Amino acid sequence: MIEFTLPDMSCGHCVRTVTQTVQQIDATATLDIDLPARRVRIASAQPADAFIAALTEEGYPPAAAAPAA
Repeated sequence: MIEFTLPDMSCGHCVRTVTQTVQQIDATATLDIDLPARRVRIASAQPADAFIAALTEEGYPPAAAAPAA
């Protein structure tokens, strides 16, 4: 599971764009989006870097991940 915080994701249009961007990388990926927390979890066999690059290009660069507790 890949998890990102997307500080610029703030509305339903953003969710739709993020979903479409992820599905362009992996059409079989499943997403769990928490809009109030601006967090997206992606279940995919593709590398996280592919999603980071695509999301950044679409205007939703992921914030640096916090270290796991």
